[in-house]
Amino acid sequence: MAYVLGLDLGTSALKGLVVDKHGRVVAEATASYPLATPQIGYSEQNPIHWTEAADKVIKELLTVIPDMKDLLEGISFSGQMHSLVLLDEENEPLRPAILWNDVRTTKQCKEITETMGDVILAHTKNIALEGFTLPKILWVQENEPEIWAQTKQIQLPKDYLRFWLTGDYNMDYSDAAGTLLLNQESQQWDTEILEQWNIPISILPALVESAEVVGLLKQDLKERYGFTKDIKIIAGGADNACAAVGAGIVNEKIGLCSIGTSGVFLKYEDGVDKDYQGKLHVFHHAIKDAAYSMGVTLAAGNSLDWFKKTFAQNQSFDTLLAEIDTVPAGSDGLLFSPYIVGERTPYSDSQIRGSFIGMDTHHQLKHFSRSVLEGITFSLKDSQQMMEEVTTERLERIVSVGGGAKNENWLQMQADIFNTPIVTLTTEQGPGLGAAMLAAVGCQWYSDLNECASQFVTYKEVVQPQREQAAAYKKVYARYQMVYNATKDICHDYFSTLD
Repeated sequence: MAYVLGLDLGTSALKGLVVDKHGRVVAEATASYPLATPQIGYSEQNPIHWTEAADKVIKELLTVIPDMKDLLEGISFSGQMHSLVLLDEENEPLRPAILWNDVRTTKQCKEITETMGDVILAHTKNIALEGFTLPKILWVQENEPEIWAQTKQIQLPKDYLRFWLTGDYNMDYSDAAGTLLLNQESQQWDTEILEQWNIPISILPALVESAEVVGLLKQDLKERYGFTKDIKIIAGGADNACAAVGAGIVNEKIGLCSIGTSGVFLKYEDGVDKDYQGKLHVFHHAIKDAAYSMGVTLAAGNSLDWFKKTFAQNQSFDTLLAEIDTVPAGSDGLLFSPYIVGERTPYSDSQIRGSFIGMDTHHQLKHFSRSVLEGITFSLKDSQQMMEEVTTERLERIVSVGGGAKNENWLQMQADIFNTPIVTLTTEQGPGLGAAMLAAVGCQWYSDLNECASQFVTYKEVVQPQREQAAAYKKVYARYQMVYNATKDICHDYFSTLD
């Protein structure tokens, strides 16, 4: 039985999944690495830690399944988006990578928006936010000019890892779409943007499709691990694109609701031509000629974690949520807005803060618990509503993954609030499975990702929306949408006193 390996390079760890031709995960391994925060708002990692983690993962997998030395055919990747890696002439990192969750670049984002914001939106389909790569480049130009002068290659995390395996520079379209340097219509590096910010095109890698074979495992590494045949290296994709692939979001009218620390609501698009006016992200998919639109709730699972630690520290999550099914839709008038660290979609407001509204003497812990789940889900519905209004198309089903998929009552709540059938994955493996699927297509096990998904991705029973509950939530959601404007000035006024 042949194998492929998907390597998922996350923010805290690298995970490897070995998958066979039937889509079965036959082994997995994980290696963690540190995150550096040298100043408030800074988030950095040493790229060498990623290659050390990959080395550890591959060795561990070979110990678990020794025949992988003879049967592995390909390796592909998923990686954290946006993070900036700068290499010198010797291909050594010039400084720690500046990660996607680093927020030091507010000044640079303002400069980009004021200088050529309309061009950025028209060409890249996104607006300048601290997470993206271009603002990080401008920060280095301004604050570390000696580093910028030595830069001979710009990479994103998974691309640096792939370079370590092959010795070749590449970047796939799904990851390049998150740099603010890619013209997503022409699928070329945008010369107008590059010229504006004095970024030589020579330091940017060649652009490739996610399922494209870009090289072979280097001979020294092949010998080091004892592989007996050449190993194809496939480009891979951005983590959100790979998560979508691994959840079967490979054709139209299917959405993804992912609830982790943050929340993502994602929809397959047949191209990048949808005009969301910058309120939603639009990125090239890991699928050729396709895209996905995406909204983000900054504090999804984080809101629930905060609530539990603050008000029910000694309870388990199961105990905390045990009675929410006894509380009616709308939590008896109690509303929660999950803006505890600001909000991304649809407001892009770093100063808005969360609130409980409508508190009454009869409200108990179970009402607050349910209202937190409702508020998180309402925030994600903001993205769904925008997608359906712009495209005039309703989603036929939504795949729920992450924390929201682990509680039956929350799943039913999602079906009712989204008013759309919800499914969960039989086995949830996240972006790593998407990376393995790209490797499978790259090795020509399947003709495309649609065919691969039919073999690799399976779902549990569908959770249908309940008509009366959906109707009730429609009214509650209308009230929820009033909360932002009702509290915005109060929050902004507080932050103005801190200047």
